[in-house]
Amino acid sequence: MRKLLALGLFIVLLTISACGNPIEESNIDCTVTPNDPSCEIDQPVESYYCNEADLDCISTIEHYIDTLTLYEKTAQMIQAEISYITPNQMEEFGIGSVLSGGGSHPQSYDDTVQEWYDMYSSYQNAALESSSGIPIIYGIDAVHGNNNVYGATIFPHNINLGMANDADLMYRIGQSTAEEMLVTGINWTFAPAVSVVQDIRWGRTYEGYSENPIIQENLVQNMILGLQDNGVSATAKHYLADGGTYQGHDQGDVNAFEQEIRDIHLLPYYEAIEAGVDTIMISYSSINDIKMHSSSFWINNVLKYEMRYNGFVISDWNAIHQLNGDFKSQIITSVNAGVDMLMEPSDWQQALELLYQAASDGQITNDRIDDAVRRILTVKYYRGILEHPLYRIDESNLYNQEHQDLAREAARKSLVLLQNNEQSLPLSKTEKIFVAGPGADSVGLQSGGWTTYWQGNTSRDIGVGTSILDAVANVLQTTSGQLVDSVEEADTVIVVLAENPYAESMGDNYSMTLSSGNSHPDNQNALNIAAAAQAQGKNVVGILLSGRPLLLENYLNDFDSFIAAFLPGSEGGNAISDVVFGDENFSGKLSFTWPINYNQIGYTSNENDYDESIVLYPFGYGLTYE
Repeated sequence: MRKLLALGLFIVLLTISACGNPIEESNIDCTVTPNDPSCEIDQPVESYYCNEADLDCISTIEHYIDTLTLYEKTAQMIQAEISYITPNQMEEFGIGSVLSGGGSHPQSYDDTVQEWYDMYSSYQNAALESSSGIPIIYGIDAVHGNNNVYGATIFPHNINLGMANDADLMYRIGQSTAEEMLVTGINWTFAPAVSVVQDIRWGRTYEGYSENPIIQENLVQNMILGLQDNGVSATAKHYLADGGTYQGHDQGDVNAFEQEIRDIHLLPYYEAIEAGVDTIMISYSSINDIKMHSSSFWINNVLKYEMRYNGFVISDWNAIHQLNGDFKSQIITSVNAGVDMLMEPSDWQQALELLYQAASDGQITNDRIDDAVRRILTVKYYRGILEHPLYRIDESNLYNQEHQDLAREAARKSLVLLQNNEQSLPLSKTEKIFVAGPGADSVGLQSGGWTTYWQGNTSRDIGVGTSILDAVANVLQTTSGQLVDSVEEADTVIVVLAENPYAESMGDNYSMTLSSGNSHPDNQNALNIAAAAQAQGKNVVGILLSGRPLLLENYLNDFDSFIAAFLPGSEGGNAISDVVFGDENFSGKLSFTWPINYNQIGYTSNENDYDESIVLYPFGYGLTYE
């Protein structure tokens, strides 16, 4: 992976050689005054987006550019959600993409793989019958496995993968996710999020690997390669600095100088581009009060011109509606700023008409339209969509033993042992154990948001996986140990605390304790059980299922050992049993600083004066049995 110094030198050399680009030659901070003349690009980059030696690709794409009508070109730049477009409309309008949003299913949450493929193929066949005959690229939020699909493996969320910090593991998860997507035919995931999270109050904290870009540098490339080497387009998101908003407000504002944005938030996108990422999604958020969807400086100047990004740029769900002006003005602003495809779930038809009008009137140039369409079609070419639009693989690739074992390995490597007084762990398999707490017997809670539905699934049984309680019971059933029903009967009491699932702004949290905010309402009763067990001299093991570090306050005193499990996914129960009984060692290390109190939230390892001694647990902390 490129080191920071080498990366900085690369940027400088690229800037010097960039045909007189004036951006670095002035003292203007273009994140603050992007309309200053010195922030404008001298001229657009002229490039084909195929590999230079790939004459077949160039010939194919340029044939489309030469023969498509302007209307057909603008149609390629539109994405609709399946709830708002029919196959008949797909045939009529020939738009370039559709998506299934989080929690969107063909008919029901438990639809079969065949029902998913039947839906996919109906839209794909309709696209092939449109005037352009160009197949769609179909997107889905497969952010920790193919999590919309009933029966799919639910891998740990990104926060867990940051704790594991294992590049090889990332590739294998990307590959397995691609396989579980392609059983449905769907060939594009809106993942990975490469957010560098600076404030854990943000509801999307668990979608980020770490507060420190050194973790993203190690992981991002391999996740993207694992997906794309195996036939699925990846998306690096959300560009740019979505993890840096003030107080972690979702879709909020980042108040920072350009160099800070580059040093912390831009770095993962170099890794993504080096991996050849097909798509980059723009953030809802702003930098210095300028919405990212309108930022020509960051999209055109930096991403496409300076960084030489050749994939396509997509807007987020209805995000351009947050820009100034009427709908047509919002389309013109975002497309001229460098957005190539508009995610307009329900307003797609109006968006297409207005985009076509703007292009016809010259408010968006033909060159800009051709640039966007080249990028989109090149991605379709290299993912094999143009040649094999109905491709799928056998459904035996869904939740097979190999994928279960991988998800268990990933979960196990992500578990962080925070406290282990008097060798509380590992447990003997001959003990009497009482398991309590809201997270003890719920695969839904251990999987978090973006599981089955957008806001997650609170069900005990989500169709796959093993809960912590069941995993512990399975171990004790094969030994002389016993699962008991009360504190009084037990040698060890395991208390599993949890957050309720959430996603995006629904997870923004400004209290952050174990018994407030998004925390499960039954946590307080579980904490009372822990205190009672401690008072009786029992060995008390705490496990926290959460999308971020939470304030532990004085409750930590009621536990002899404490495990941060975060959101380990469907195989999390078995992974936890692996380590608590000592069959495997702990290896996870904190990729986020764990604050001691509310005032320390936002204090990260990126600070020049970072002091490990003043926080509860510092970045990189994690105990083992050795």
